[in-house]
Amino acid sequence: MIKKISVFALFVTIFTGLAGGVVPITAYAAEGSTIDNKTLRVEHDEQAGTISVFRAGDKVPILTQNAREDTRPYIHPIVAPDEKGLLTEYRPKHHLHQTGLYWGLKLVNGRDYFMNWQGNYWRRVSATVLNKKGQEVKWQTVYDLIDEKGAIILTETQNWTMQEQDGKYLLDLEWKGNAHVDINLGKFYVGGLFIRMPWKPGDKGEVVNAVGQKDKEAEGQRAIWTDVGIQVEGRNDLAHIAIFDHPDNRAFPTPWRVDNELGVGPSVQILGDWKIPKEQTETIRYRLVVYTGDLKDAGLTQQWKEFVRAY
Repeated sequence: MIKKISVFALFVTIFTGLAGGVVPITAYAAEGSTIDNKTLRVEHDEQAGTISVFRAGDKVPILTQNAREDTRPYIHPIVAPDEKGLLTEYRPKHHLHQTGLYWGLKLVNGRDYFMNWQGNYWRRVSATVLNKKGQEVKWQTVYDLIDEKGAIILTETQNWTMQEQDGKYLLDLEWKGNAHVDINLGKFYVGGLFIRMPWKPGDKGEVVNAVGQKDKEAEGQRAIWTDVGIQVEGRNDLAHIAIFDHPDNRAFPTPWRVDNELGVGPSVQILGDWKIPKEQTETIRYRLVVYTGDLKDAGLTQQWKEFVRAY
């Protein structure tokens, strides 16, 4: 059972633990388990505009980064770690602008890059594989955000790192936004990283954050992590994607958007206007943990600590 505690008490507990020095990753393995890192490989299809991650020896990807020239970059599909079900949804009828796992900002100097994914808003600069094979693979996408006249106002770089460990995917994002003009991002209830899992009315699912708030109770609330679990097609239990915030991020702990269809994302813009001065670069880091089965809130908090130590 997840107990509700104050945000202050949670931070005291977490940072008291962090103060004790570096703890090896094996200390976070569940009792009786071992850290089992799988070998992954990446294939880049430049013509199709995709970067796909495979388990070594497999022919079907477990994750696909879409990085086409004239479309906002997005990740879809993500296959469950046990290969039972797809964990992302592309442009559902209830939210046509949502494209699996993606980054989109609202009110960027008045212009909306969350609702709009087309080429008159986004222009690819590059898509590159940085580490093609191993227990950790890496890739990068770079896109220009353009204004209504076609001028570049912001260049965003997404650096992704993926590993598979103890039956879970660990997917790290470092987002960098380099301003070509003074940027003002207006206050809004959503904007930034967002995950759309498959959902339809009647589906079993739940959003839970680090302080025990659930579903719409978690809307706009600040938390170090938020987890969304849905019983996707082909499963008898829930498949989960948890997102970890990082203490170095602006406005940590960041408030979260939780919509009526269990779409989830951290959003600095909930708090008010956010500025990036010309020629300055903003850096934001998140980790996504993709897993199946029961949510164990204490285990997620321990994994959050490991993420913080690593960065």
